[in-house]
Amino acid sequence: MQQRFRKPLFVSVLASSILLASCGDAEQGAANAGQQQQMTVGIVTVSARDVDLTTTLPGRASAFRVAEVRPQVSGILEKRLFEEGSMVEAGQQLYQIDAAMYEAELASAKAEIARATAAVKSTKSRFERSRDLLKDKAISQQDFDEAEAAYLQAEAQLKVAQANLARAELNLEYTKVKAPIAGRIGRSQLTEGALLSVGQAQALTTITQLDPIYVDIAQSTSDYLTLQQAIADGRIETDANNRAKVVVRVGENDNFSTQGELLFNEVTVDPQTSAITLRARLDNPDHAILPGMYVRAEVAAGNLKNAILAPQTGVSRDPRGRAIAYVVNSEGNVEQRYLQVDRTVGTDWVVTDGLQPGDKIIVEGLQKIQPGMPVQTEEVK
Repeated sequence: MQQRFRKPLFVSVLASSILLASCGDAEQGAANAGQQQQMTVGIVTVSARDVDLTTTLPGRASAFRVAEVRPQVSGILEKRLFEEGSMVEAGQQLYQIDAAMYEAELASAKAEIARATAAVKSTKSRFERSRDLLKDKAISQQDFDEAEAAYLQAEAQLKVAQANLARAELNLEYTKVKAPIAGRIGRSQLTEGALLSVGQAQALTTITQLDPIYVDIAQSTSDYLTLQQAIADGRIETDANNRAKVVVRVGENDNFSTQGELLFNEVTVDPQTSAITLRARLDNPDHAILPGMYVRAEVAAGNLKNAILAPQTGVSRDPRGRAIAYVVNSEGNVEQRYLQVDRTVGTDWVVTDGLQPGDKIIVEGLQKIQPGMPVQTEEVK
C-alpha cells in the first residue's frame, strides 16, 4: 500500500516546480518587454537667443540711369564710332554728323564779328570827338546824340555777332554726338547715311548704367503693419536710421548674390495689389543683374530678442492645421504640445507660444512614439 502512493506524490511535486519556473519566466519576459519599450529618440534642447530677421520678397531690377541719345542738330549721319553692346564713358563720341554746313556758319559768324568790331571802333571814335566838341559848343546836342546812338548800336551789333558765333560753335560741336552718361550702350537704331533732325522721336541708341542698380520690391500691407507693430513693441530692433540691409539672389541655385541697402518705402499703397513698393540700391560690378530681371530680395527686418526656435523637423501639423511638437517632459514621457509659430529662420520655426527654454523637442523617431510613452533621449547636434 505505501509503495502505491509514492509515485503520484513525486508527480505532484514535479508539476509544482514546473509551474513555478514558468511563472518566473513570464515575469522576466514582461520586465524585458518593458525595457524594450524604452526606445531612444533624438531630441534638441530649446534655448532662447537673438535672431536676425529677414523677409524674402520678389523684386524686379531697374537701371540706375537710362539715357536715350538723340541728335541736337540736323544733318546726314556720317559715322558710328562705337561697338554695339560695349561700355562707353561719359563724353565719349558716338556719332559724327556731316559738319560742312555748320563749319560754313561758323566762318560766317566770325566774319560778322570782325565787321561788328570795326563798326564799334569807328563809332566809338566819332562819339568821343563829339563829346569834346559838345563841351566847346562846337556841335549841337542833336549831333552828339546821334553819334552816341550810333556807338551804342554798334556795340549791340557786336554782342549779337558774338552770340551768333557761340551758337555756331555749339552747333558745330553738336555734330559730334557724345555719350551723356557712362554705361553699357545698346544697338544703333540708324546707320550711316540716315537723315537726322532736331527733336526726332526715334533715339539713335540707348545707354544704361548697370552699376549700381535699383531693385523695386513689393511688400504686402499686412506684413508691413506686422513689422511696424513688432518694432513698436520692442521685439525687433533696427539701426538708428531705420535703414535695412538687402541681399539679392539671382538664379535657381543662388548663382549670384549681392548686397545693398533699402532706400525708401513708397508713401502710397497700390490699390490693385495692396502692396507697398520698396526700392533698394545694390552693387552690380559684374553686371549679372540686368534691368527687368526678376530677383529674390532678402530684406533685413531687424533683430528679434530672446526668440524661441524649434527645428522644422520636429514640428508637424494636425488635420486642423495646428502646429504640433512632441517633447520629453521631466518624467521621461512623451508629451504633445500645440505651438504658435510666426516665421521660419533658416531651418527653424520662431515659436511665440507652446515652448520654453530647456524643453526637449523630439526630432528623430517621431513615427514610433505616442503621447505618454516613456522614452530615452539622445541629443542631436
